Amino acid sequence: MKLSVLQKFILVQSLLQGGKIERSHFRRFYGKCAEPAKEKSFGVAQDKYQENIITKSLEHLIDRELMIGYGKRTPHKWFVTQVALTKKGAKISQNILEEKQAKLPLR
Repeated sequence: MKLSVLQKFILVQSLLQGGKIERSHFRRFYGKCAEPAKEKSFGVAQDKYQENIITKSLEHLIDRELMIGYGKRTPHKWFVTQVALTKKGAKISQNILEEKQAKLPLR
């Protein structure tokens, strides 16, 4: 299964944190604080763009049955506020962690 760098980050952070995780926690991927900018006119568009990317990544992981989404429902849309790993997602994130560990070239 091919995953983006953001999706790998989400899976690994979910495994390390355990339980339900707030979606604002995944803003750290972009190197910013968890709260988006409010008054900056030049940063608002970028923050909305990044939130859109995080939302799509979470929805794709939920569709692939790697995560469970918790949130609010309106008549037209779901708003995911928290996520948790499934057993399948935990196995894949464990494999991602093992890939990061360097192997020694022993002969």
